[in-house]
Amino acid sequence: MSRKPPANEARDKERIAKVMARAGLCSRREAEAWIAAGRVAVNGERLASPAFTVSPRDRIEVDGKPLPGRERTRLFLYHKPKGLVTTNRDERGRPTIFGALPKHLPRLVSIGRLDLNSEGLLLLTNDGGLARALELPQTGWLRRYRVRANGRVTQAALDRLARGITVDGTAYGPIQATLDREQGANVWLTLGLREGKNREVRNVLRELGLSVNRLIRVSYGPFQLGELAPAAVEEVKMRVLREQIGEKVERVAGADFSAPLREQESAPAQKPLRPSRSSPSSPPARGRWKSKKNVARGQMPRR
Repeated sequence: MSRKPPANEARDKERIAKVMARAGLCSRREAEAWIAAGRVAVNGERLASPAFTVSPRDRIEVDGKPLPGRERTRLFLYHKPKGLVTTNRDERGRPTIFGALPKHLPRLVSIGRLDLNSEGLLLLTNDGGLARALELPQTGWLRRYRVRANGRVTQAALDRLARGITVDGTAYGPIQATLDREQGANVWLTLGLREGKNREVRNVLRELGLSVNRLIRVSYGPFQLGELAPAAVEEVKMRVLREQIGEKVERVAGADFSAPLREQESAPAQKPLRPSRSSPSSPPARGRWKSKKNVARGQMPRR
């Protein structure tokens, strides 16, 4: 008869892909692909399936090398420029955000995505668990965008988006939308949404007869683009990060703020350049994060 593992041993077991992601080596999806390719072994036995759990006592090797120890959970703000793909490798050979990041940074994964022609705030983390937790709809973080679109629309039409809308069979949740101003053949809008489905803003506004020609994400939850220059990256201080994500998200993510920093990752981040005074068509300059009080209430910051 096989020995049943002690209760405490069973509790501290986790899926192998999750452990690899939290070690900052790869994403969960990449870990599963590596396992399927025979690159991962546990206690000397090569795995054939990602449906495997491990404990801290197990010896994990990737390509014959020990899995690095878990690193401290970190979060970075990145001002994504247009023309970069939010992926590690692009089949069409287009430049990616990860190829453009400073080389001293740890291996990072994006929290959500911005498409090729979108710009603005992108959150990056070395913790796959935190990335997954912040992408979950139940986390409820508001993503706010400044949008320039060709065409005409009324505030009344935008107000109807607060009830949600279905476009080409895809149901989108409530969207807060404000008509800021008209500029020639274009309109400037501010949109706030909590789901962030693929090309959601573009698809929804197309349904209203608008063609988006500029899309800037200016905030994600409590974190804001502010005056962070295009292509600049800035790390969120650990104290601020813990305060803003809260105990519930920290617990769901399994974040670890006590683990050490790896030596090669401790180099200071490049100081972001300060852009010139914001023009009327630029996103408004604000601090990097807003108070949790307003976030919890789902309020849009005053413009």
